[in-house]
Amino acid sequence: KAGGVAGVCVDLILFPLDTVKTRLQSPQGFRKAGGFRGIYAGVPSTAIGSFPNAAAFFITYENVKSVLPHGSSSYLSPATHMVAASLGEVVACLIRVPSEVVKQRAQVSPSSSTLRILSHTLYHEGIQGLYRGYKSTVLREIPFSLVQFPLWESLKDLWSWKQGHVVDSWQSAVCGAFAGGFAAAVTTPLDVAKTRIMLAKAGSSNASGNVLAALGSIWRTQGLSGLFAGVVPRMAAISLGGFIFLGTYEKTRQLLL
Repeated sequence: KAGGVAGVCVDLILFPLDTVKTRLQSPQGFRKAGGFRGIYAGVPSTAIGSFPNAAAFFITYENVKSVLPHGSSSYLSPATHMVAASLGEVVACLIRVPSEVVKQRAQVSPSSSTLRILSHTLYHEGIQGLYRGYKSTVLREIPFSLVQFPLWESLKDLWSWKQGHVVDSWQSAVCGAFAGGFAAAVTTPLDVAKTRIMLAKAGSSNASGNVLAALGSIWRTQGLSGLFAGVVPRMAAISLGGFIFLGTYEKTRQLLL
C-alpha cells in the first residue's frame, strides 16, 4: 500500500516532465509531437496504472527480499536487493507496459483521447499491441534497478554510519534522488529505444521490439545525441521522483507498521 500511494503521487506530479521527455525521444521530433502543448495528454492511463503498478513492485520486492538469504553477511545484501528489485520490475511491467504504451501514444498525439488510443491499439494490434515494448521495458528497468537500489541502500548505510544513527525519511529520500538520477542518466539509451519501439507504426522494423536493432538505428541516424535524447527531463523526473517516492514510501511504511 505504501508503494502504491507513493507511486500515484510521483506519477501525477511529474507527468509534464515525462511528456516533454517522450516528445524529445519520439521519431517525429519534439515540435511535431506536440511541443509544450497538451502537456497532460495520456494522464488517465498513468492515473489508472500507477497504483497497481507501484504496489505490485513493492509487494514483490519485499516478499522476495524476505525469502532470499540476507542478514549478517553484508556482501550478500546488494545481490539480494538486485534480485528482489529485478523480479519486482518483471511483475510490475505486466501492469506498467500497457498503460505506458497508451500513455506514450497519447503524449505524441495530444488531439486523441486516451480511450480512443486504447481502442485503436486493441483493434489494430490486439492485446500484444499493448505489450509491445514489454521486453524493452524490462531491459530498461532491470539495469536501472541494478544501479539504483544497491546505490540507494549503500548511500543510506554510509550516511547512517557517518551520523551514528539510522537515516531519517528525508535523508533516505535525498539518497533516493541521487541514486535515481545517476541510474536514469546511465539507462537513457535503453529508454529511448523503448519509446521508439512503443511509438513505432505497426509493421515497421522497430515494431518487432528488437532493442539492439532500435539502438543501432538511432545511433546511425542521430548518433550520441539521439541515444541520450530527453536525458535532462528524464534525470530531473527520476531524481525528483526518487526523492518523493522513496521518501513517501518510508514515511507511509513507518505510519503503517
